[in-house]
Amino acid sequence: MSIQTSNLNRISFLPLASIRRPIVPVLDEDKIGRMIETLSRTDPEAIDDGLPPIDVLRVRKNGKDWYFGFGGCHRFQAYERTGKQTVKCKIVPVTESMLKMYVGGSVDEMFKDRPADAPTGPGTAVV
Repeated sequence: MSIQTSNLNRISFLPLASIRRPIVPVLDEDKIGRMIETLSRTDPEAIDDGLPPIDVLRVRKNGKDWYFGFGGCHRFQAYERTGKQTVKCKIVPVTESMLKMYVGGSVDEMFKDRPADAPTGPGTAVV
């Protein structure tokens, strides 16, 4: 949990494929392994899977919600490697100009649709 979401109590579940992750992560395989162990010890149907929610920024543009993850890269990996389709999140509504603080001038590229078969995994830059 981050300082931005410490006062947000609502937990949401989003499909992993709907979250864009524009920054290539640096991963610690041991940390991912421990998270996978945590996930394997919990009931797959349980709301509390043992991992904290991932902070996800939501921008509403042209009537569509766009989701961006800038942290939680180890949790994303653990969820992906265990075959989870959804991830527990705290959604932070932001404006496009606020998102620009994270990505600078490449913000326009962030809102381009990906082909249905485009990869969505870790380090998948939005281009």
